[in-house]
Parts: sequence; C-alpha cells; structure tokens
Amino acid sequence: MAQCVQSVQEFIQDSFVPLVAALCSEEAERLTRKNSLSFAELVKPFCRLTSEVHMRDPNNQLHIIKNLKIAVNNIITHPPQSGAIRKLLNDVVSVSQPAEGLVANVITAGDYDLNISATTPWFESYRECFLQSMPASDHEFLNHYVACMLVVSSSETEPVEQFLKLSQEQHRIQHSSEYLYPKWFIPNTLKYYVLLHDVSTGEEQRADSIYEEMKQRYGTQGCYLLKINSRVSNRGTDEQIPDPWSQYLQKNTIQNQDCSEDCPYTAVSNKNTDHLISDGLDSEIKDGLSNNFKTHPLQLDHPSGSLDSTDYMKATASLQDSKKSNSGTPHGACLTLTDHDRIRQFIQEFTFRGLLPHIEKTIRQLNDQLISRKGLSRSLFSATKKWFSGSKVPEKSINELKNTSGLLYPPEAPELQIRKMADLCFLVQHYELAYSCYHTAKKDFLNDQAMLYAAGALEMAAVSAFLQPGAPRPYPAHYMETAIQTYRDICKNMVLAERCVLLSAEILKSQSKYSEAAALLIRLTSEDSDLRSALLLEQAAHCFINMKSPMVRKFAFHMILAGHRFSKAGQKKHALRCYCQAMQVYKGKGWSLAEDHINFTIGRQSFTLHQLDNAVSAFRHILINDSKQPPAQQGAFLREYLYVYKNVTQLSPDGPLPQLPLPYINSSATRVFFGHDRRPAEGEKQAATHVSLDQEYDLESSQQWKELEEQVISVINKGIIPSNFQPTLFCLNRYSDNSKFPLAVVEEPITVEVSFRNPLKVPLLLTDLCLLWKFQPKDFNAKHDGETKEPGTCDDDMIGTEAIAEFLINSEETKVARLKLFPHQTGELHILGVVYNLGTVQGPVTLDGIDPSIGLQTGKFVSNGLSVRGRQDLEIQGPRLNNTKEEKTSIKYGPDRRLDPIITEEMPLLEVFFINFPTGLLCGEIRKAYVEFVNVSKCPLTALKVVSKHPEFFTFGGNTAVLTPLSPSASENCSAYKTVVTDSTSVRTALLSSASSVDFGVGTGGQPEVIHVPLPDAVLLPGASVQLPMWLRGPDEEGVHEINFLFYYESVKRHSKMCHRVLRHTAVICTSRSLHIRATVCRSNALEDGEGRGDNMLVFVDVENINTSETGVKEFHIVQVSSNSKHWKLQKSVSISEDKDTKLASRERAKLCFKAVRCKNSEENYTFADIVFGNEQIISSASPCADFFFQSLSSEFKRMHVQSHTHASQRAVKQSFDETVRLIQRCSEVDLNIVVLWKAYVVEDNKQLILEGQHHVALNTVGKEAFSFPQKQGFKKILGNSDWEDLEQELPEMILLKFFRPENTPVPTRPTPEQLSNLIKTSLHYPESFNHSFHQKSLCLVPVTLLLSNCSQAVVDVMIDLRHKTTSPEALEVHGSFTWLGQTQYKLQLKSQEVYSLQLKACFVHTGVYNLGTPRVFAKLADQVTLFETSQQNSMPALIIINNI
Repeated sequence: MAQCVQSVQEFIQDSFVPLVAALCSEEAERLTRKNSLSFAELVKPFCRLTSEVHMRDPNNQLHIIKNLKIAVNNIITHPPQSGAIRKLLNDVVSVSQPAEGLVANVITAGDYDLNISATTPWFESYRECFLQSMPASDHEFLNHYVACMLVVSSSETEPVEQFLKLSQEQHRIQHSSEYLYPKWFIPNTLKYYVLLHDVSTGEEQRADSIYEEMKQRYGTQGCYLLKINSRVSNRGTDEQIPDPWSQYLQKNTIQNQDCSEDCPYTAVSNKNTDHLISDGLDSEIKDGLSNNFKTHPLQLDHPSGSLDSTDYMKATASLQDSKKSNSGTPHGACLTLTDHDRIRQFIQEFTFRGLLPHIEKTIRQLNDQLISRKGLSRSLFSATKKWFSGSKVPEKSINELKNTSGLLYPPEAPELQIRKMADLCFLVQHYELAYSCYHTAKKDFLNDQAMLYAAGALEMAAVSAFLQPGAPRPYPAHYMETAIQTYRDICKNMVLAERCVLLSAEILKSQSKYSEAAALLIRLTSEDSDLRSALLLEQAAHCFINMKSPMVRKFAFHMILAGHRFSKAGQKKHALRCYCQAMQVYKGKGWSLAEDHINFTIGRQSFTLHQLDNAVSAFRHILINDSKQPPAQQGAFLREYLYVYKNVTQLSPDGPLPQLPLPYINSSATRVFFGHDRRPAEGEKQAATHVSLDQEYDLESSQQWKELEEQVISVINKGIIPSNFQPTLFCLNRYSDNSKFPLAVVEEPITVEVSFRNPLKVPLLLTDLCLLWKFQPKDFNAKHDGETKEPGTCDDDMIGTEAIAEFLINSEETKVARLKLFPHQTGELHILGVVYNLGTVQGPVTLDGIDPSIGLQTGKFVSNGLSVRGRQDLEIQGPRLNNTKEEKTSIKYGPDRRLDPIITEEMPLLEVFFINFPTGLLCGEIRKAYVEFVNVSKCPLTALKVVSKHPEFFTFGGNTAVLTPLSPSASENCSAYKTVVTDSTSVRTALLSSASSVDFGVGTGGQPEVIHVPLPDAVLLPGASVQLPMWLRGPDEEGVHEINFLFYYESVKRHSKMCHRVLRHTAVICTSRSLHIRATVCRSNALEDGEGRGDNMLVFVDVENINTSETGVKEFHIVQVSSNSKHWKLQKSVSISEDKDTKLASRERAKLCFKAVRCKNSEENYTFADIVFGNEQIISSASPCADFFFQSLSSEFKRMHVQSHTHASQRAVKQSFDETVRLIQRCSEVDLNIVVLWKAYVVEDNKQLILEGQHHVALNTVGKEAFSFPQKQGFKKILGNSDWEDLEQELPEMILLKFFRPENTPVPTRPTPEQLSNLIKTSLHYPESFNHSFHQKSLCLVPVTLLLSNCSQAVVDVMIDLRHKTTSPEALEVHGSFTWLGQTQYKLQLKSQEVYSLQLKACFVHTGVYNLGTPRVFAKLADQVTLFETSQQNSMPALIIINNI
C-alpha cells in the first residue's frame, strides 16, 4: 500500500472514537451561526485532547489514555441513504487529486525507473469518510452515542426550561419506538448541560447567575458555561485570526450541496441499513447542520442511487462552485484566540469531568455483571439465558442473519453486555481488557451460530491484539480473514467486510507483509462497487511495488485494473493517472497490444477531461507503432484519433498546421526530378529515353553519364574541366551527390516523389495532397521575406503548385506520390514538406476479405469520411562525413540539398527523336536511321554535340558524306553505302582512292568519343526541328548492348548559373552472330614484283559464317574486300576459284588470298584499295564505310596516346637504345587494315531483305593472326560454349601478385627473336634441276644467287656463313651433303631498303635432292654492339635436283 500520513495506530484510534451527540436550541444555533458554523462544527477542531488522561480500570489500576479524540455530532434521526453515501464517497475521491508539481518517488526495479506517487491522499480521504459514514448497527456499539450535550443560549428568556425541553427531547429520541436512529450506548446516557454565552451582546452577570443555578441543579460535573463571540465581525480589520475549521469544513461542503431541507424525505426501511453499498471517502457525515431530525445531510434529491458519468460531471462542477463559495466565507469571524482557548478548555473539562468518569462507571457496572456471571455453570447459564430471552435461539437462516430489525439478541443479553464492555474499553484505549472481552464474546457468538456478532468480535479482537502495548501476542490475521469471509459470504454485508479489509491491510502493511495485504485487497474487489474495487486494486498495486523485491509487472497490471474500475466509476482523472503510471512499465517492452490498449484509454480519458494535447499524443502512439491489432480495431483507433484531432484544430483554426503521424514518410527515399516528363513514342518515332522517375538508380550508370559529361566539357574547354563544374543531375535521390544546390530552370516543372507507407491494416485516404514550400525571388528589386506560405494561400505567380485530389494508400502498402511545382520566377526554392487531409475510407472498399462495414460508426462522420488537415515535414539527413580525423572520431552529417533547388534563367530545351532505329542487328551490320532534333523552348540552342563510350556504333557521316536516300521512306533494298558500278575488267584488281582521317574526326588530337552534330547554320531556333541521317553498325560481339548517348548543347546567351544542358539516351541493341574473320600477313618470297619493287606481302583472309539459323539469314555474300593503310595497299586477289561472288551458307568458311604492296604516296592520307567481288564497288573512302573504319581505329589511337604520355619521362633514358629497339620492331610491323564488306539475305514474313555490313581486321605484325573481334570471344564462338569452358578450366586459378617499384626506371622491352629475324629477307635463286655427267667430271658445280634485302630503315651489317652447322662428328660423313666453294664467310653492309645479290657456287659429288638453304645469315644494326645480332631464318627450304646424264 501507499504511504500514509498517519501511523497505523493513529489511524485505528481515530477511526473508533467516543461519539457525543449535540442537541442545540434554536437561539444557541443562531449564536454559532454568526461564525458560519454549527455548534458541532464549532468544537470540531478542538476535539483532540492535548494532554494525557487518567482513569481506573475495574481492577482499580490506573490506565493512561494518550491523544484521545472525541467526536461531537448533531443528532440525526434517520440513517443515510446508500445512494447518498455512494455519491459522497465519489465526490470525496474526485476532489482529492495529486498536488501539482509534487515530486514523485523514483523506484528502480531491474530495468525499470518508475515515477510513482508515494502517497495516495484520495485513498486516505475515502477511508476516513467511509469509516465515519458507516451507520450504527445493533451487533456492535462502537458507533453508538456515549453522551449528549444539551446546548442553550444565555440570551433565552428561560434557559432552565429550555434545558428541560432538550433533555426531554433527547429522552424521547433514545427511548421512543418512533425513533430507531441514532443508536445509544446505554439506556442511561450522560447528559452534559452547556450554557452558550455571546460575550459581544449578552449580559455576563445574567449568564453567571444562570450558570450558578445550573450547578445547583446538575452539579458542577454536569454543566459548563461557554463564552464565545468576543468580537464584533468586521471584515475590514487587519487582525488575522487563524482558521482551524477550513480543513474540516472543506469536507462538509460536499454534503452541503446535497442537503435540502425543503424536499420531503422518503423514508427508507432500516432493515437494509447494514448492507449499504459504499464507494468513496472523505468527510464526517455525522456533522448535521441543524436539529431537523427528519433530514439527513446524505439525502439525495432523487432517491435512486444510480450515478452515471453525466451526473458525476455535474456534481463535480457544482462541487467546485461550492468550494469556491465556501472558500470565500470566513469561519469564526466573531471569535478571538481567547475564544479558541475557551472552546478547547470546554472540551477538556467535558472529557475529564463528564465523559471519562461516566465511561469508567459504566465499565465497572458491566464488569460486575460479568463477574457475577462467572459463578454460574455454562449449561445453567445457557438455560437461564434461553429462558429469560424467550427461548430465542439463533437460527442459521441467512435471511434472518441479514435482518437487523429482528435481533438475535435482546439489548440486555449477557453476550451483548460483554461486547458493550469490550467496545468501551477499546474506545478508551484499554486494549488488553478489550481483547479479553472480545475473545470471550467471540466464543459465545460462535457457539450460538450468531455469525454477524461473531465476525464483529473476531474483527475487533484482532485489532485489539495488534494495538496492545508491548505486543504480548502476534497479530491474529486469521481472525480477520474469518471475519471478512463471514461478512461477505454469510452476512452479505460488503460494508463491514470492507472495513475489515481496510484495517487488516493497514496492519499487514505496517508489518511489511505486502503480499498478504495485496491478496486481501484483491479479494474484496467485486462488481457491486467500481470505486471501492478501483481504490483497493490501486493499493494492491502499491503493495506489489513496495515489496522487498518489487513486482513491477504485477504493479502495472493491477494499476490497469484499477484504472478500468476508476473509469467505470466516473473517476476520469484517477483512471488517467493509473493508466499513465502503468504505461511506464509496458512502454517499449514489446507488449504492443497492451500498449495500444493503454494508449487508447489514456487518449479517451484525456479527451473527456479536455486534455486534448495528451489525447492526441496517446492516439498518435497507437498509430505510429507497428500495431498487431486486427483491421477493425485499427480502424476504430484511427477514427478516434481523427475525431480528437479535429476537436484540437477547431480550438485554434488559425494556428499552424499540426504534424500528422500517418502515413509514414520515408524522407531519405524522396526523389526530386527536374524537367518535363518523357514524351511517348509516336509511330516510328522513338523519343530519347533521357531520365525519368520510373528508372531505378544505378551507381555504375550514373558514373558513366558523369564521365561522358566531363569528356565533352573537357573538349569544349580545351582539355580542362572548370573547377566550378557541376555534373547535371536530373533526378536526385539518396545515392546521388546532394551536397550542392541543384539547378532548375524557370517554367520547367519540379517533380518531388514522396514515398508513403501505411502501417495500418486499413486504407488511408489523403485528399488535397500538395507540397509545402517557401520561395525567395532573386534578381528582382522587390524584397520578399520568404516566409513559408501554405500552397492554398501562396502566390501562384511565383510558384505554381499541383495538388492530388485523392490519394488512396491501401493497408500496409508503400506507395509513392509525385507532386509538381512550376516555378515562374528565378530565385531560391525550399521544399519543406507535404500538406494534406488525412481521412478514412467509407464505402465499399474491401480490406483483404474483411467486411468494410466493420467498425464504421454511422452518423458520427460525414459521408466521405472524417478528415483532418495537417502537414508532415520532409527532413532528410545528409551522408555521414568520414574524411578527416575529426569526422571519423565523431558523428557528423553533411548537408542534403535535394529539396533546395535554385531556379535559374530560361534555357533552351532539346528533344531528340530516333526514326527507323533498329532494336536488333547482325554483328557488323550497317543500318541507316534518322535523328530528329527539336528545340521546344523559347531560346535558340547551339554547339550541339553527342558523346558516347561507343563511337564505333554510330556516325553522322564525315565532311565528304553524301546523303544517298533523301528521306526515311527510301526503299528497303537501297544501300546505305556510296556505290558505283564497275566493269568486268576491274574484277579482283584493286581500285584505289584516298581520304584523310581529319575528314572523319580522327587523329585531330581531340576526344574521338565527342562528335559534333552538323546542324544547319550551327543553331537550332525556338520551335525548329531538323532531321539528320545516322548510320549504325552492330557491335562485333553478340548479345544485348546498352549504348549511352549524351547530347550536349548550349544557349546562345551565356548564363552565370547554368552554362550548358545535356540530354541522355540509352539505346538497347541486340546483336546476333554474322561472320568471323581471321587474317594473317606474311612476306612474299619474291623479292621483286612486276613493277620492280622488292617489298610485297601476302594477306590471307579466312571468313567463316557463324550465324545461327534462328535469325533467318539465308546466306552471306562477300561483296568486297578493302584495305586501309598509310603504307600498304592490296594489289590484287590471288585465288584459284574464278567465281565472282563468294557465298557462305551457315557454318561455311572461305579462304581468300591477296597480294599487298607498299604505297608510294605520303603518310598524310590513308590509301583505300577496294577489291570488288561483284558488280558494284562500295567507295570505302566515303561515309559510312570510312567512318566506321576510322572509329574502329580510334581506340587504338587512344591507347597509343596514353602510352606515349605514360612513358614520356622515360624517353630521355638510353634514348639510342630505345631507338634501336624501335627500328628492329618496325621491321615486323605492317599497319595494314582489312575491311570485309558483305551482304546477307534474310527471309522475313515471306519477304527477302538484304542486309549490309562490314568487319574490320587490323594487321599489325607479320605472321601474327588477327581477328575481327577479341580473340577469347572468337575462340568461344568457333569452338562452341562447351569446348570453351573446357579450355577455361585449364587456365591457372591463381595469379601471383607482382610488386613494382615505380621509382626505378623500367628496362625497355627487348625485341623478340622473331622481330630480330625479320631485319634481312633472304632468297636463293637457282635452277630447280641440274643435269651433270658425273662420269666425265666427278664434281658438279652449280651457280646459286643469294639475294639479300634490308627490310629496315637503317644501315645493317650482314655476315653470311656458308659453313655447315655441325651437330655431331658423324654428320660430315652423312651421304647427300654438298659443299660451298669459295669464301666461307662474307661481310656486307646494306643500306636502307637495299637489295644485294651475292653469287655463290655449290659443289655436288652425287646425284640426289639437296637443300641449298644452309647459308646462315647474321645481321646487326651498323655502329651497334652485337646485343641484337641474331640469325636470319630462311622462309622455306630451297630444294635442288642433281641428275646424272
């Protein structure tokens, strides 16, 4: 239980005090009324004795009484109504509330820190009022009057006669059968005569004379002269007299409002007086206001005792009013401090001289009766008792036990005399004698089965045992338990049972037996009284929390139960307090359903008490937590919340918009899009994909777009990216860089995508949903304060706001809303949040199979559902900073400015459309499409460029481009190439042309990926459009390719904030296999061609059709093979077959051989040589063939450019050494590019189409095979997937790490032996067969010419060694050897490109076939060490046949 102000001993002593009746004359009552007090109220503050009192017990032992208190009450002749008591107790509890600002106790138990009020003054007030409001009963005498004060004024004409009348009136009330109430202790009641004298108006001498007469008549011990009203009431006086009555009379005001002397009293049969239903506590009922005996202060205006919440609220209001009026009325205005002392002295004199001697005498008389009884045997005494009592044997009938009108014992019964003596001893604190008497009476009552009497004796015996000084015996708790059970179950008297529980629980608490006390309190909770149950449950909860090991969850559970019962009793404030205290335990512990229930109740109670903010907060918690409630319950919660919120907003309609808790907004998922939505495709026109909110964010893709933009910016600014460069961001999200203020263009929409989540299982309807913003115009003379303005009231001339009329979010759905703003002025815009009406759905909306009508209250809401208007802010936390040491050691976040765009001046806006753009191509296929550029803004645009990572995929044509088809409607068979008809004589012979790489944008030193778009006049005016042809070439690798185009353009007028704009397009092309080409170049053995030049090569081209039949390609035709080089050109085709056309069906392969010679022209231009296999020559030096050729070289140029920069710092080191290596390496370099042009015949929809294409092979090294696409992929396609996987498995799985030291200069790469062996090309000229007569001459001499050709650009020293290379000693004797005659070694020096002829003679001694390729040739560069001297290998064996004739 909670802590109390009084100790348990003080509480029990004050609960049972001697009762004294007061009977006043009307004149006496008038005197006291001058002080706004009745006589009983006048003496009330002075009824506790300040000194010890002595009396003697029956054994003549001195007994000391400490701190004695008496109660003086007006006589009331009718018991109070049960309904009146219930209302009184309700009012007492409702008035007593926790003091504001009271510091609560903090109790720490485990993980819980609970703020709990240490005291419960409402419970103490209830307990005091309950005990004092108990009506007197016949089975006990504690509430019976012991004495009666007869009060007469000295101003009466005949005071003595008035005393006589009052005495007779008292006698009539006590002994007449007309009055059954109040109860009197003994027939001979002490009468004490009090003469009341008004000092201010009365004659003191007359009062003294009357008092003397009284002493003569009643004796000095039985009368008293009380002088009051020593001063005249004057409210203007400065003297402050203390008011000791206020603390007592505050309770009486509760009665006063119900006391009505004008209405007739409805008599209540007193047979039910022992079964009152009580519910509360706080004032002393027995203080009547007048001597109108027919009226009790606890009489209700309406006899029914029912109380509903509306009555309670009215009663509380009237109670507050009466308190206010009462507090304004001073008490004791005519009394001085001397009068206070006189009243105090009067009570002491009455107690010392009148009351205690009377009680002492009565105890002695009762004791004598008991002593005389002990001399009789039990059986005889019992028989005598039955005889004299009329053989009235107690029966066990519960109905008779309940009925106090038919007493089981007559008043003079010996058992009741014992009980009477026990009660008197108890009232004067003689607990030992009281216990003895109670114990004796208990046995008698139990023997007679008088259970009501027995329960009363047991109850008081237990209390007496506890209160005995020195604690000679332990507290008999079982006595109390038996008494409670008897009262409750047998006697059906809950009032008496409740008194037992209140006493016993307090005693158990004082002994720290909290568990037993809690069990006792809980046992008495029942349905008959909500208030009693609520108070007892609350005290039980305090027992659990005050235990040695606090039981926190039991405390919370019983607090919830108490709150529920308080609510049923109409005690809203106490109910709210209980729920709030319990919430401390349940909050955040995962008890979601319990939390919901508590919050819902707190919300409702707060709303009832007009604590609207608390109500909103509680309902908000229900909705924002992940609720596990069923949909119907959640719908009810939501409607309650909306209803409460609407009431809150109606109180301050002009106040700021409230923050709404639903739906959830994932602020970090907010996306901001700048610009118009993408146009849909129109027929064959396909709009550029650009950026839209429907696209998912891809970090890799975003980085690629940034790099493309940086490339074009670098080209525009001559290789430098400006420091203030800010990549164009169309869509800002959680992954983009939002550290800078984004730029938006005036008159272009800003779309904000807000992600809403509905955590509930019921749908939410948002209406009139729009953005909330503030705007500060810039570059204007007018000053704007930039205040936040609600969209409905803002100036649409600055920012246009688009609202969504209805936005439905289904149960547990995440849904995005796209809200638009239209800026009409330049300046700074700040998007703050969203504003909307939150409501529920009413109507046929299905909730996952649940009846939509569940939980919807009809008539309470309007037809379209109840809604409230509010806002939610978009607060986005920036990224965590982690760059500096300080940022790493602390938690700091950077800014996120995606919602703070800067509105810039008007800019041009480009739209791009692609016409006849294919989605599928063969690898290497050439297709012609058209691009339409449209300027949809009001500003002209210029400097249009396109940048892509795959420039080899498309071309707009070079400077020499001729637009063959004039419009996209050209026939399907029209070639995308520039062609001319050839005559039959030119077949298989090269047709030459030339072109400069500058014409095609290659080799100019710029970025090959940045392509200038050839706009007419270089400007696109507002509203204008232009169509340009675009040639496409299918990528060499099969599969799906995503190719990014970035269109860059600028405004003619320069702006400070935004310099350029870009447009993105991603083309998705699916390529399928076509041809696979391998090519090899090798040196020809012929040292001279037909024109006398000694430098020529053979080119072998291997073409395979690797196309699969699924694509519908019937066959491929090789229509032309072209070469492109600055140094070499194809001369003619060397082929055995005479067919003009080379056809390849699926999986067929063709081998072609061409002769290549060195070009004569300068290195400025590329020489194009076309070898035509059909009737039309494709001009390979024109668009688009040359475009794609040069673009295929661009990656090679780029690589060479990067390498040259990388090694620039190393060139100074051993420069001569590097040059030597380079000269040797150049001997084996070719730099010849082959272009194979083909046509494919496709059958599609019973119609034959002709597709065109070209493949490129770059031949760089003699003897090294080159492919039309990367070697690994080539093998994969040739071998097939399974073979390739087998090949991959043989590769090592782990590669060792290599560590480099960059500070060391790397050693230049040595030339390979293969490169060294290509310095000198050798050729032997001799007859294939030689006839010689060995009979005539045994030695055969054959002349042989050795031709030496210097393939390098430097002077080369050559050494020829004709000696045979010996591998073993026996080798010289091998048959078939021959001998060179003459010099065995020659040393020569060959100039650049020089051809030298050396005459040799070979000597044979036998016939046979001989290999003349034995001369070993060694070469080194002139003036160099022999580091690079190496053997020069012959290309093939030289066989000669020696015949004998």
